[in-house]
Amino acid sequence: MTTTTTGLTSSGAAPDSPPVAAPKERRSGGGGLGTYLLIRFLLIIPTVFILVTTVFFLMRSTGDPITAALGGRLTGEQLAERVAAAGYDRPLLTQYVEYLGNVFTGDFGTAISDRRPVTEILTTFGAATLELAFYSLIVAFVVGIPLGRLAAYLRDRWPDAVLRVFAILCYATPVFFFGMILKLVFAVNLGWLPVAGRASTGAEIQLQTLDNPTNIYLIDAIRLGDGEVITDVLEHAVLPAIALGLLTAGIFLRLVRTNVIGTLGMGYVEAARSRGVAERRLLKKHAYRPALIPIITVIGLQIALLLGGAVLTETTFEWKGLGFQLTEYLQARDFVAVQGIVVLLALIVAVTNFLVDVIAALIDPRVRY
Repeated sequence: MTTTTTGLTSSGAAPDSPPVAAPKERRSGGGGLGTYLLIRFLLIIPTVFILVTTVFFLMRSTGDPITAALGGRLTGEQLAERVAAAGYDRPLLTQYVEYLGNVFTGDFGTAISDRRPVTEILTTFGAATLELAFYSLIVAFVVGIPLGRLAAYLRDRWPDAVLRVFAILCYATPVFFFGMILKLVFAVNLGWLPVAGRASTGAEIQLQTLDNPTNIYLIDAIRLGDGEVITDVLEHAVLPAIALGLLTAGIFLRLVRTNVIGTLGMGYVEAARSRGVAERRLLKKHAYRPALIPIITVIGLQIALLLGGAVLTETTFEWKGLGFQLTEYLQARDFVAVQGIVVLLALIVAVTNFLVDVIAALIDPRVRY
């Protein structure tokens, strides 16, 4: 049998054919990150819209806010006059559209019980809540992450068992109950720390003398330049920060422990172990940093947990933030102020989750796809 020869080169292409271009590699850089961040940012809009809508109709399910707050203290004629003046006698859908427009312009209405603009309430007391959340996150990081690393290093030994029980107790103990114990031990019995408040009366008077205060007492105390005021502010923050921070520290401890143990079983760690790398070095150089990525991704959820716990913590320690004011306005049935506070807390959680997504995408490119 004869074979027919063709004019093909050794590469299989015709001699006169143009060279075949090599396939372009897929670029996994800025395009993926930009698209991911844009999508995450745009998701904030429907999230906030749903939250605002839900809060509005839940608050209105009890009737108009003026009747709810002042129903037993005004006559029928006075109530009708106040309701008509505030526009609460109009159709509910009309009120909703107007409220939605006001929210997007930064107008949350006026509180019924004390006649203060809700925006002023949010800026004044919101700074206190953010300050407490910041202190609590520091406690959570300082306690939860090192103890989680230690539990992973000593896994299946008695210290590991003790730390796991500690983590469960931190998460399961009601924050107000733990706060009361801290007050009883360190404030009442030992007298080491203040019982309640954000600062002593004298320190607050000095802080109020500042021009354009931030309402974050630590920053204002630093601006004031008085060491005694700074110490006073920090002493008042210790017990609330511990009470609220340990709630999140228990979660961080278990997350770090679980992820470090999982990372220690990965192939590249086993390869390093087979080369004789010490276990302590494996934990520090190969397993610890990758285990922190899940911590970053859940910080947004923990902010929501901290803000929820702040309501009880601020009430227990009389820390006058949004949580403390929320309970005051709930007792007064001032649903206009309650509505504004809840919407702001929801906005903080939504924005925080977006920022966490940005950080996670920058650290771990896999989350972009």
